[in-house]
Amino acid sequence: MDNKKQEQYYCPMECEGNKTYDKPGDCPVCKMHLITVAQQKKKHHHHHGGNKTGTHEPSHRKHEGHPVKGEYYCPMHCEGDKTYDKPGDCPVCGMDLKKEESVKPSAKVIYTCPMHPEIRQDHPGDCPKCGMTLVPEKGEETSDEEKAYKQMSKKFWIALILAVPVLIIAMSEFIPFLNPESIAPEKVWNWIEFVLATPVLFYSSWDFFRRGWSSIVRWTPNMWTLISIGVGAAYIFSVVALLLPGIFPPQFQDGSGNVHIYFEAAAVILTLVLLGQVLELRAHSKTNSAIKALLGLVPPIARLIRNGEEVEIPLEEVKVGDLLKVKPGEKIPVDGIIFKGEAVIDESMISGEPIPVEKAKNDKVTGGTINGKTVFEMKAEKVGSDTLLAQIIEMVNKASRSRAPIQKLADTVAKYFVQIVISVAVITFAVWAIWGPEPAYVYAFVNAVAVLIIACPCALGLATPMSIMVGTARGAQSGVLVKDARAIEEMNKVDILIIDKTGTITEGKPSLNGFKSFGRLSDLEILQLAASVDANSEHPLADAIVAGAKANKQKLLKLDKFESVTGKGVQAVYEGGKIGLGNHRLINDFQASLSDDQKNLTQEWQLKGQTVMFLIIKNKIEGIVSVSDKIKKTSSDAIKTLQKMGVKVHMLTGDNQLTAKVVANELGLDGFMADCLPDDKYKKVKELQEQGHVVAMAGDGINDAPALEQANVGIAMGTGTDIAMQSAEITLVKGDLNGIVRARDLSRKVMRNIKQNLFFAFVYNALGVPLAAGILFPFFGILLSPIIAAAAMSFSSVSVISNALRLRTQ
Repeated sequence: MDNKKQEQYYCPMECEGNKTYDKPGDCPVCKMHLITVAQQKKKHHHHHGGNKTGTHEPSHRKHEGHPVKGEYYCPMHCEGDKTYDKPGDCPVCGMDLKKEESVKPSAKVIYTCPMHPEIRQDHPGDCPKCGMTLVPEKGEETSDEEKAYKQMSKKFWIALILAVPVLIIAMSEFIPFLNPESIAPEKVWNWIEFVLATPVLFYSSWDFFRRGWSSIVRWTPNMWTLISIGVGAAYIFSVVALLLPGIFPPQFQDGSGNVHIYFEAAAVILTLVLLGQVLELRAHSKTNSAIKALLGLVPPIARLIRNGEEVEIPLEEVKVGDLLKVKPGEKIPVDGIIFKGEAVIDESMISGEPIPVEKAKNDKVTGGTINGKTVFEMKAEKVGSDTLLAQIIEMVNKASRSRAPIQKLADTVAKYFVQIVISVAVITFAVWAIWGPEPAYVYAFVNAVAVLIIACPCALGLATPMSIMVGTARGAQSGVLVKDARAIEEMNKVDILIIDKTGTITEGKPSLNGFKSFGRLSDLEILQLAASVDANSEHPLADAIVAGAKANKQKLLKLDKFESVTGKGVQAVYEGGKIGLGNHRLINDFQASLSDDQKNLTQEWQLKGQTVMFLIIKNKIEGIVSVSDKIKKTSSDAIKTLQKMGVKVHMLTGDNQLTAKVVANELGLDGFMADCLPDDKYKKVKELQEQGHVVAMAGDGINDAPALEQANVGIAMGTGTDIAMQSAEITLVKGDLNGIVRARDLSRKVMRNIKQNLFFAFVYNALGVPLAAGILFPFFGILLSPIIAAAAMSFSSVSVISNALRLRTQ
């Protein structure tokens, strides 16, 4: 007997909460494939720390950077983060799948001569006919979006050509100068309408019915369900009326025994839906134009220096460590450091800062940025998907696929929307059939079709994703990288911002300020020992002390058993005894003490904004070393702007009380806390959250990671460590506080745009459905034609997308 515990299965959409199933299969509610509980736990593995918003969030809505299979996804995220390998329609809502843009190895570059295009080869060189330098040939490949747009446009124009005469024939009785019955009897014209309208259904619009049938089979009703039922009913009614008019009740027939047909309604409705799809596809292609612009920054070739000679190679062949030449005005191919020469580089397309940046030897340069008027050589450090540009594009893609909490309302409504609309259509038919004027059944049929056609669940479904997609891409262009949509919504609610000092408020490039012996050793010996014990530290202050010692021509001593003491300093073994360099906490660890004169000197330096460290040998303080870090020019204005936006700014720093107070007073901060250990920052964030505040935390170091993770919104300064960036939900490419101002402004604009979209979608459907049902008829005698209903439905989705596109220029 098999004692193995029976596997349990779980719906990734969590349609019935935490309900599990004993057998594999599909969810009875949403029809998605069930997954095992083990798989579900694996997806949650990285989040044992709890949800930042304090609410349970379905697993499929969290995106933790796991590898994603497939390149296509549904813009309405019907199946969460699910992606597809091929272009086509979403199996749930029927919308065209969008392609995820990414930096990939390009197809093999073909080089050709501008003068002799027949010359083509797979490597750079000169034209054998005219001697001109061969140039890379631009690919002619059409994107999937462009193919879908062209195909839909073709179907629309065919439908329009066929639908216009159908409409003219049907409306001829209202156009005085037209008298088609003088040419042929009404029966003949009805057949002509049938011949013209049928290709509109079975060629131009067949995909709509296929989507509608799929939605019924999968029991995921959507817009195409409504269109298929409404238009299908009008067409089938008309065909039966054309072939068998005698089976209809007398109130449907005219004096000649003919039944009024609705081929014009079916053809024109579908043509208008096609027009809406064409406009929607064109608008969709613009939503990721920012990503395409970023992709356009990638140059196709790089100039490799090999054995002293310059060789052009395709970008994908560049390897880490390669030496590359960059000429004036060229795009930098990959991330790396300047090996030889100097440069002034335009980084605006990545950082959002318009002022070019001066670079010298060993300075970092970023792929996709543009060189100024100099020539320099660089060493490649990051290539392919490891470059900053590739990571930016990947982050924007992930954020575009994520869901904001505000979308839950629209999701809840959309879940029952189609069922409600069909119910309203049935009630409309019944009410008109029972209490409507004669011919009651005709009125009932037309109004029920109008109800089905006018309702637009897509407007609701697209309201949030479109704004998030456009907003995150716009943010990327201004140097604000958003990891998920939740951060955009939360950033708009933030009322307290906690910032670190070093690297966030200050330049993060400290320099040696002073060094002083307390007696036994000379001043230079204090500097030499301080630099020697700091030599293995990765802290920016340690780099400043080591650089200062070298500038003073001090040779570093070799010490043993180096150890970094978190929040206190560093220590090692020197001549058989312990040596340490750090703050007052390290003094306590060494059981040393300061005299009154030493305290006074220390405070004097600290009051000037300097960070003072104590050199301790065994249990005696031998001297002090001070380092200062300039406040960034942008910090003061950025803090004032944030305060005007209603955000209180607090500084939490590991620096001493006096230095922290000088900085806080100079910048007019709302609060500060000095001598902070990493755990203190985490506790402070939690304390403020318990008081009801929405807290954003900005930091750049490993010690900031716990607080970044706990904060409602974690903001990593792009100049900081990878760990800080992994813990944060927003990363600023250029690590200054102006980026936080831009992030807050972006959040405000995106959330306002989402609310506008949701308001429009709710109001449109709340007003449109009752109007189509004929609610105004008893009072004003007004009825809504199914054709007008189709026009309104088609343009509702386009209006939502168009409104979202406004974010590109705001």
